Amino acid sequence: MKQKITTTILQARNSYSTRVRSLGVFGILLAFVVICAALALTTPRFLTVGNLTIILTQVSINALLAFGVTFVIITGGIDLSLGSMVAVTGVAAALFAHPDTYPLVVPLGIALAAGVAMGGFNGLVITRSKVPPFIVTLGTMTIGRGLALILSKGRPVSNLSDTFNFIGGGQVFGIPFPIIILVVVFGLCTLLLKKTIWGRYMYAVGGNEQAARASGISVAKVKMIVYTLCGALAALAGIVLTSRITTGQPNAGQGFELDAIAAAIIGGTSTSGGSGTMTGTLIGALLIGVISNGLDLLNVTSYYQEVVMGVIIIGAVVLDGLNRKG
Repeated sequence: MKQKITTTILQARNSYSTRVRSLGVFGILLAFVVICAALALTTPRFLTVGNLTIILTQVSINALLAFGVTFVIITGGIDLSLGSMVAVTGVAAALFAHPDTYPLVVPLGIALAAGVAMGGFNGLVITRSKVPPFIVTLGTMTIGRGLALILSKGRPVSNLSDTFNFIGGGQVFGIPFPIIILVVVFGLCTLLLKKTIWGRYMYAVGGNEQAARASGISVAKVKMIVYTLCGALAALAGIVLTSRITTGQPNAGQGFELDAIAAAIIGGTSTSGGSGTMTGTLIGALLIGVISNGLDLLNVTSYYQEVVMGVIIIGAVVLDGLNRKG
């Protein structure tokens, strides 16, 4: 009986939200194409293979974080600790990635375990204490930054092995490895969200938590899963970043959480929960990357870039609010 109720709620929810999400993704994609066309006409360097490769490589880290926070926002939550998790996991990986010490699986495993632990901690506190996710992850953000400084003793951790540095700086058949990671993770996250029962549970929890609980869905378990996933993807982003800059920086990732959340919201993930897609988030991350790259090519100072990104974020939130009212 509970399964029937659950199925009915999810089908009704998905029937309505699928049309809304499709329109939202189409609008973001159209805006992305228009901006790319405008930049191509304005600066010839924009459409070169080298520049497009740089954009995708730069976008990969923000997109990995954005995929994780998309799961969280869909369930009606938020995670402000992403940047700190990038720093902690990057430093943790760097400490065990020196040449001729440990095999590559060790720093990777330690970094991923640290990300999972921090994400799981967020989920545990949020589900057990009923404290708003904003407050919990704000506290975790501070804790994580402190842990990164403690582990690194306040200094960058350098002298990393070539095998570890390949993750962020290597190429496979001429394709930068971070781009390959981005494509694989995007495919896996899309499958999880669209093709599994847990993905449907995430939408149900974000759409109406009380109804989801009444239908037999374990809301606490769903939230634990999304925050843990978010932590794991933050760890992966930390690994890629550390490998790319070839040092574990305790101050890395500052402000990354805002870029990731912005990518998700710009891509159509509703701040009230219950709707969002990985495709939209990827387009949102690409849009941010393209705008930043285009402004650099046009020699626009970073001060103005911050203003532009702020306006875009506010616009995306306003449109989300208008859609919900409609």
